[in-house]
Amino acid sequence: MGVLFDECAEHRVHTQVHLDRPFDIDTGARTHYTLPQLATLVREAAGWLTAAGAGPGDRVAIVKDNHWDYDLLACAAVRVGAVPAQLSAHLSGEVLGTLLARLGPALLVTTAQVLERGRREGTDLAAAARATLVLDAAVPGTLGIDDVRGHTAPGPHRRHDDEPLVVHHTSGTTGVPKLVVHSTRTIVRKLARFESVRLPRIGLRRGDTLVNASAFAHGRTFCWTASALCMGPAAISIITTQDPNLADPVLRAHPPTVLEALPASFVRFQPLTEGLDNPFRRLRLVISTYDAMHPPTVRAYLRASRHRSPLWVEGWGQTETGPLTFRFHTRNSVHRASEGSGTRNLGRPVPGKTRLRVVDPDTLRPLPRGQAGLVLARTAACALGYVGEEDRWSAKRHGSWWNTGDIGARNRDGSIDLLDREVDRTPQLSCLRTEDLLETRLPQALECVVLAEPGRDPLPVVVTADGAMDRARWKEAVRDLPPLREPVALTWDQVPRTGTGKVRRRELLHRLTGRSDTYGSGRWT
Repeated sequence: MGVLFDECAEHRVHTQVHLDRPFDIDTGARTHYTLPQLATLVREAAGWLTAAGAGPGDRVAIVKDNHWDYDLLACAAVRVGAVPAQLSAHLSGEVLGTLLARLGPALLVTTAQVLERGRREGTDLAAAARATLVLDAAVPGTLGIDDVRGHTAPGPHRRHDDEPLVVHHTSGTTGVPKLVVHSTRTIVRKLARFESVRLPRIGLRRGDTLVNASAFAHGRTFCWTASALCMGPAAISIITTQDPNLADPVLRAHPPTVLEALPASFVRFQPLTEGLDNPFRRLRLVISTYDAMHPPTVRAYLRASRHRSPLWVEGWGQTETGPLTFRFHTRNSVHRASEGSGTRNLGRPVPGKTRLRVVDPDTLRPLPRGQAGLVLARTAACALGYVGEEDRWSAKRHGSWWNTGDIGARNRDGSIDLLDREVDRTPQLSCLRTEDLLETRLPQALECVVLAEPGRDPLPVVVTADGAMDRARWKEAVRDLPPLREPVALTWDQVPRTGTGKVRRRELLHRLTGRSDTYGSGRWT
C-alpha cells in the first residue's frame, strides 16, 4: 500500500480523480488529480510523517474531517514503515481519548478543530501522542505543515505479510468502538485482491466512472483504494457529504456507472433519483456495505437507471472479517419480493472465501436450518486482534470460528436471514424485519428504527424530512404486526449516529426513555 500510487503511475493507469472539495492535506485547493499527482502527494506526506518523527513500527493516528486523504495519509504511513490508525472525527472527544490511550501513537495527525473540540469536551487529545502534526493551523505545542514541508521521504519500507499493516475501528453503535488490526495478508491479499478481478457484470471496467460516497476513516475504503486503483477505471469521483444538494453537482458533472456509498448516503441521496435527468441514469452497478439496505431505497436507484439491467450488490460483513456474504438485486427481484415477508436475507457466503454456521447462544452447538441463533463465520481474512482488548477478542473467537454477534437463521439454500444484533434483540419480533416492513408501508419515512426495551413493547421511531407523521397511515402500516408502542417521529439530524450513519440504538433509547438496558446480553459486541 505504501507504493500503490507509485505503481499505478508507473503502469500508466489513466484514471482521473474528481473531488467534491479539496483534500485537507493539499494547500493547492485542487479538486482534480491524475494518479501521478496523487503519487507525488503521498510521497510528500511520507516526508512530513518522517520529519515529525514517525518510523518503522510506530503507530500514526489520523483524525480529521471525512475525505479520501485519510487513505492517502495511511499509505504514506505504510510507506515509512509505520502502522496507520484511522479514527473518525465523528467520535466524541472522550471516545477519541480512550482510543488514543489504547494506541499510544508516536504521532497524531489531526486538525485544529478536532483538538479544540476535544478540549471543550475535557480531553487533551495531543497528550496521548509523542508528537502532533496539525494540518490546517498553528497550534502551540504542535507541529504544523510548514514545520515538516520539503522533507524527502525515505525509501519504501517492506514488512512481512503477517505483521500489522493498519488499524481501523468498528462503527461503535453500542459504545466505544474496537480497534481492529489487519495485516497485508488479511486486508490486501485476501480482501482487496479478491475484488481486483474483472468478473462479469460486477467487476470494474476501464470505461467506468466510479463514485464513492463513504466514511473514509473506516476499513472498507482502505481496501477499496487498493482494488479500485488496480482496476483502473476511467474516472473516480469522491463525495464526502451526505447533503444531496452538495453531492448533486458532482454526480451530474460525472454521472456514475458504478456507485458505492454508505447506506445512510443512499437514503439521503434518494430524492435525486426522481426525474428523467437524474444523475444515476447511467448506473449499471451499485454496491452497498456496512449495513443492510431497505427495499424501497434499492428499488428507487434501480428504477432511476436507464441501463437495460442494472445490478445492486449488497455485501454483509464486519470490520474484523471483511465481506462474509453477497446478495444481488435486480429490478425483477425487488419487484417480486413479497412486501409481507419482511425477510432481511443477506445472501450466501462468499464462494471459496467464507463459511457460516448458526449456533445456540448458550451452548454454541450448531442449530438446524431455519432456527435462529448466533451467526459464526470462518474466513482467512479475519483480523489479527483488538488493540488493548485482547480478552474481548478472545471471547469472540471459538477455535477457527468468529462470533459476529448477530442473530440469524440459515435457509435451505444456504443463505442467511438476519434478524437482529444479539444485544438489540427482543422476543416479540425481529426489529430489522419490522423496520423493513414499516419503511415499505410508509413512503414518507426516510428510516424506521425499532428499539427493544425489557418489560415493554418495542418502541418504533419514524424518521421523516420534517419530523411529522400521518397517524392514519401509521395505524394502517401496523395493522398486522405484533404490538408496538406509539411511534416517535424525528428528523434525520435528531437521531444519534456513528460516522458511517448507523443509528446508535442504545443512545437513542436512552434519550427517549431514560433507559439503555436491553434484552440481549451484549457479550459479543
